[in-house]
This record gives sequence, structure tokens and C-alpha cells, in this order.
Amino acid sequence: MKHVFTKSLLLTSMVAAAGLVQAEDVTLTIESWRNDDLTIWQDTIIPAFEAENPGIKVEFTPSAPAEYNAALNSKLEAGSAGDLITCRPFDASLSLYDDGHLAPVQDLDGMKNFSSVAKSGWSTDDASVTFCVPMASVIHGFIYNADAFEEVGVAVPTTEAEFFAALDKIKADGNYLPMAMGTNDQWEAATMGYNNIGPNYWKGEEGRLALIKGEQKLTDEGWVAPYRQLAKWKDYLGDGFEAQTYPDSQNLFTLGRAAIYPAGSWEISGFNAQAEFKMGAFNPPVMNAGDECYISDHTDIALGMNTKSENPEAAKTFLNWVGSAAFADLYANALPGFFSLSDHDVKMADPLAQEFVSWRSKCKSSIRSTYQILSRGEPNLENDTWNASVAAIKGTETAEEVSARLQKGLASWYKPQM
Repeated sequence: MKHVFTKSLLLTSMVAAAGLVQAEDVTLTIESWRNDDLTIWQDTIIPAFEAENPGIKVEFTPSAPAEYNAALNSKLEAGSAGDLITCRPFDASLSLYDDGHLAPVQDLDGMKNFSSVAKSGWSTDDASVTFCVPMASVIHGFIYNADAFEEVGVAVPTTEAEFFAALDKIKADGNYLPMAMGTNDQWEAATMGYNNIGPNYWKGEEGRLALIKGEQKLTDEGWVAPYRQLAKWKDYLGDGFEAQTYPDSQNLFTLGRAAIYPAGSWEISGFNAQAEFKMGAFNPPVMNAGDECYISDHTDIALGMNTKSENPEAAKTFLNWVGSAAFADLYANALPGFFSLSDHDVKMADPLAQEFVSWRSKCKSSIRSTYQILSRGEPNLENDTWNASVAAIKGTETAEEVSARLQKGLASWYKPQM
């Protein structure tokens, strides 16, 4: 009888051990284009998740950014893609959902921590389905050389009048280029120019959604006025700005030759490593003192589940964790300038990053005006906004002329604007 009991106990132990081995064998694979943060995932994010979730292992397997879309589509078609898919915002990921590759995630517990603006980059047009869990956004504003401001005697501007008065004073001083931005690459004129200052004019989401619905036009004052401000920037960008590339502008600022840099928060880590002076940041100045402020708090990156995942429950566990306060804190502080899109109160260790994210408490967040729905046709509104912003800065077209051109192009294919 003793032998039978011993044999039974041994068999029970073996079954239990096999169960543990099986649980530990669940491995999730993450597809991503962000190969620059591989070590952060391997050394910080994944160990934190695995410590909280024994039995689930995670492998981060990024592709080169330029190759990601093609590589991912090939894997999805072949059935060899990972369990979790890193999602670009809007149409690139929407097409993956429409093709049946991304599972709905709006019912996950972790999704209650995200606003409608945060989810907008990864939801269907009617917002009924969300197919990726938001991870991070980038915020637009202006980074400035605090040492230069002190030397010249310039205060941080809060209104447009103060902004241009500061630029005039820096220009008159002569020791610094007032603002570092070129127009050679075009996209920065729209991204760090028009869509940086624009939300204060069209009132963020109010104007953006009205444009999508056809209730506003690009020839309305709120959409024309940002181009008028851009036209004034020409006098402060320095000689040869027309041929100045994006890296040229970065170098001018980090070498201490320019006082102000129209920025996206993704610059923070690089600027911290290169600049030898104290930096600060300010949100786009409002038109008049007391006006409500708006910021471009643009949806940048999210994570979805492959519908063909062999480990759907483990994948859901990871996605719920992505919606947690623990992930928000880890990711945002590991990558200063890529801010959590969740409602959790995340304190940034980096002071420049904390300055950017603090604007959420005083300004209303919106996203870039051309990214949702409005750039699906030809002419492409996003690309046209690039050259329109350049034309406004150079003075080759007036604000009214570029706005009329953009409206005509949009109305040629987008039914609500016809």
C-alpha cells in the first residue's frame, strides 16, 4: 500500500511539474518598427511584466522602421506574425483591422484608462471598435535655450505678442538665431509649424472634428490664421533657411547657435545628450491673455493583438498591463518625450519631459488635423499641408491662397466638403 501511495504521489508531482513547465512555455512575440528601444524592452519593460506574470515570457522582435509595414504584412499573410502587433496610428493600422489581422480590444479592462482622443488613432471611423491599446503620444511646443533667454533678458512668452516681442529682442541682440527651423524637408514646416500652433486657432478637437464632418472649411478663419503667423516666422529663421534640413536645424540648436526650436517632444533624449546648456519648453502661445490653450498631443504608438495568436489569453494579459499605471510609468520614463496616453498621473523624472506633459493639465489636447480620414484621397491633404506651410513661410503664397488651394483639393474627393 505504501508503494502505491508513493507511486501516486510521484505521479501527482510529475503532472503538477508538467503543468508548471507548460505555463512557463507560453511565449509572446511582439512585432515592432521601434528597433531603437530594443534594450529598453529587454532590460526594463519585459522583466517588469514577467515578474508580475510568471508563466508568460515575452520576446521583442523589431524590424527596421522603413521595412516594418512590408515585413509585417508578409508575416501576417503567411501566418507567421507575432502575437502582439505594434500599431502605427490611423489608416495603416485600420487597414490591418479591416483585413482581419487585429482583434478588437475595447472590452479589455485596461481600456477604461484611455480617453476618446487617446483611442482615436486606433479606432474605426465611427469609434465603435478600438483595435490597439494606446501606448504613447508626442507633444508639440517650443524648446528654448534657457541660458540664451537669461543672457538676452527674454521672458518665456505666453501670448503671440510676447512671442514675437521675444523673437525681435533676440534678433536685435544678434548673438543667437531667433528660431531654428528650415523648409528644405517640408514636413517640419507643417508638423512643428502649422499643426503645432494651429490648435489654438481652430480650438483643437472642436475644429478638427468639425472639419471631418464638413461643418468647417479650410478657408474658415481658424484654419487660415495659423498660416498668417507662419508667414511672420520668415524674418526669424536666418539666411538660407530655405535650404536648411531637419538635421541642420537640430544642430543649430544643440550647438547653442539658436534660441528657440519649434519642437516635437521626441527631441528630448537627443537634445539632452547633445546640448551643453540649460533648456526649457513652452506651449504654443495663445492669441490673447486669458484665452484657452490647446496642444497637439499626437497619438504615436499602440499595441494590438494578432487575431491568429496561439496565446490569446496571455496576449490579453499583456495588453491589459499596457493599460496599467505600472506600464505608463515605465515606458514614459524610459523614453522621455513619448508620453503615456492613459489617464494615470505619471511623474516624469526628466524635467524637460515633465514640462511638456504638464501642459495637459492646463491646455486641451488634440491631434494633428490631417491624420484621421482627411488624407485618404488625392490630392493628399497631409502632403499638401507640407508644401502649403512652406509656401506660407517663404511668402510665395498668402495664407488665403494656400487655404483656398487646400480646400479645393479636399473638396474634390471628400464628400462632406463638397
